[in-house]
Amino acid sequence: MKKAQQKDNPEGELEKLGKDIVSQIKAMKNPEITIPVRALSNVEFNKKTKTLQLGNKEGKRSFFNVGHTKKFLQTVEVASISKNLLNEGKHASLRDVFYMAKRTIPGTKVNVVDEQVESDAVVEDLELISDLSREQLNINANKNGSVAGRVVIEDKGDTIDWSKLGSGGWSVPSNVEDITFKKVNAKYVLYMEKAAVWENLHEHKFWDQHNCIILSSQGQTTRGIRRLLQRLYQEHNLPIYVLADYDCYGFYIYSVIKFGSINLAHISEKMAIPGVKFLGITSSDIEKYDLKKHFIKLQEHDLKRLKQISEYTWFRDNKHWQTEFKRMKEYGSKAEIQALSSRGISFMNNVYLPEKIKNKDFLD
Repeated sequence: MKKAQQKDNPEGELEKLGKDIVSQIKAMKNPEITIPVRALSNVEFNKKTKTLQLGNKEGKRSFFNVGHTKKFLQTVEVASISKNLLNEGKHASLRDVFYMAKRTIPGTKVNVVDEQVESDAVVEDLELISDLSREQLNINANKNGSVAGRVVIEDKGDTIDWSKLGSGGWSVPSNVEDITFKKVNAKYVLYMEKAAVWENLHEHKFWDQHNCIILSSQGQTTRGIRRLLQRLYQEHNLPIYVLADYDCYGFYIYSVIKFGSINLAHISEKMAIPGVKFLGITSSDIEKYDLKKHFIKLQEHDLKRLKQISEYTWFRDNKHWQTEFKRMKEYGSKAEIQALSSRGISFMNNVYLPEKIKNKDFLD
């Protein structure tokens, strides 16, 4: 089983990649790059660590293979961009990298990349090839998250108090590796997928009333947020609770935070949090708070996704989660967290969350 071992000399690793390609060309060989396969078929669930890890399957990306040529060129191009960034001591966003790589190959009508999804995928491939994280390659994603709580950090020489940043909270950066925690006064961390829910809790000063940290993204959790959550969990022994919708996508967000993701299985040890708990809407909440009248009918794609998730190894043998999957299918419907607002705008803050946390009414 392949385990990422991130290295301390990013420039050297990229130079090694380039020199290997050049040596193949000088030897009159078809230049190729070996890369671990990033697919569910090559992802294994480690029952001991309870995290996803990349297996040992590898593929070849060669220049003179028509099906590989463009991807080979994209890989070399992004590696070159990263090398230049490292040499200059500069950082670029994923969007910047896309535009830096996007140009027409001379003498053709073919672009190196046409859409950002192509360059984003190559950046992840480059992590695998080089055993370097995206952050070590000086490539960052956009900021996408807010946090508040009784925490003081130091970031790039600036002291920042998460309890004194107004209505917007602190904007979580893509790279949180260099942040130093100066003071952490909290009993737990409450992460939610929806910014609107975070804003509601922040307006009520939930973090102050219950001595916790509230953290949010906009939908799928970013790598910066996942790493921040893991650091708070590992370095400060804080329980992590995930507040998500009663739907297969909310369940998947929880799964990614807890076990890691399929695409990023190679860096699960720096992302996954096996001790995280699901504090979102469950079937028992549906019955207890009479939320059926707020149901949203499942579509065909929802049912397919639900079936797929229920068959994941890490969920398959969990009777509590299998019960949730079964009941959702029986309902034929899903429900949003905001359905709790039908009982009053303060219900989630004053009743629902405090009771669930006190009674340890969560799924593991």
